[in-house]
Amino acid sequence: MDLTFFTFLCFAVGCVSGFLGGLLGIGGGIVIVPALIILFDWTELLPLAHSTAAAVGTSLACIVFVSGSAAWTQVRAGKVEWMIAKRWAAPVVLGAAAAGGLAPLLPVFLFRGFIGAFLGFVSIVMLTQWSPSPNRSFPGPASAGVIGFGTGLVSGVAGIGGGNVMVPTMVYFNTPMHRATATSSSLGVPLAAAGALGYILFAPVIASAPEYMLGYVHVPSGLGVVAGAVLAAPLGVRTAHRVRALALRRLFGLLLIVAALRMLHSAWAAAN
Repeated sequence: MDLTFFTFLCFAVGCVSGFLGGLLGIGGGIVIVPALIILFDWTELLPLAHSTAAAVGTSLACIVFVSGSAAWTQVRAGKVEWMIAKRWAAPVVLGAAAAGGLAPLLPVFLFRGFIGAFLGFVSIVMLTQWSPSPNRSFPGPASAGVIGFGTGLVSGVAGIGGGNVMVPTMVYFNTPMHRATATSSSLGVPLAAAGALGYILFAPVIASAPEYMLGYVHVPSGLGVVAGAVLAAPLGVRTAHRVRALALRRLFGLLLIVAALRMLHSAWAAAN
């Protein structure tokens, strides 16, 4: 496939991701990862053994640029819980970086199965507006470090900025929702940057890698996605003020179920 047309398809993925991010306040990786996996498989741009890791690594690189302005806005607004951010910053970054070396070693069926299960979990959150009961305080440094490392590792394997893991966790520990979102946003950029660097520096070398690859980050895909997301995000924000958010969350939840089933089927096919 012509690289220009492929980059345009990635631009379209970025538009969808940016619009939904502005509309629903979700992380772009939820859209970017399954879409890039489908595109890589369809175009056979990458071998099956490497396409999942490339989609995840590219998604994390995109999130650094797409989420940076939102994170800075939250910091300037004074909404970040710095106690939590300080306890989580190092372990989250270490967990995300470790994912870059670990995830490409996973069998394809396990890697895609994990992503499919994660998308299914997020779809339930979207459809039910579930949130854990806020009945306890945030744990001490040691326990927080373990939780933070796990959060970074899961986010790095799934190719997301971490909000879908961090926000429910903070709410569970009695952090107000708006402060949990702001804190997650501030940690999402270093998490994504560490994860992307992990997929560039620590991941196994791709044999016969196509052009324009930095480790497991496909540069044309990333540029297309970032351009589309930056362009469409403001439209999503403006639309959010004019439509019923609950209905849109449920529609997106249904779309996520389709994506999750597609990913789980792909995992099953890879296993057989």
